[in-house]
Formats: sequence, structure tokens, C-alpha cells
Amino acid sequence: MSEPATEWYWDLHNHRAVPADERGRGDHMLGPYPTKGAAENWKVMVETRNEAWQQEDDRWNKMGDESHERTEPPPAH
Repeated sequence: MSEPATEWYWDLHNHRAVPADERGRGDHMLGPYPTKGAAENWKVMVETRNEAWQQEDDRWNKMGDESHERTEPPPAH
């Protein structure tokens, strides 16, 4: 009996989770993931991560906008 897979991938071509030793071409795979369940839930993870990144971008951009708002002109040199 073989050891259980330690890494899992999502096969974009076959639409299923596969253990590391069965993965196909790199351009058809997402991962590695620590469990089969994590590989199967790749889309939720990606959407959650992208939303967090977008919120951080929005926060960063807002900070930048506020730093450009001045009520007085900058001092002349």
C-alpha cells in the first residue's frame, strides 16, 4: 500500500483534485495544496484572497489620495 499524498493539486483540465504523484502538465495544475479538500476548494480560496488584496489596494489608494490633499501650497524653496 502506498503512502498518502502529502500535496494535492487541482487539475484544470479534468476538474478534479489529484495527488502530487498523479499531477499532469504544470499549466493545467493549481497548487500545491496541503489536503484534497483544500485543492477542491481552490476557487473559494482564490476569491477570498483576491477580495482581501482588493480591500488592501483600496485602503492603500485611499491613504495615497489623502496624502495629496493639502489645504496650503507646499513651501517654496
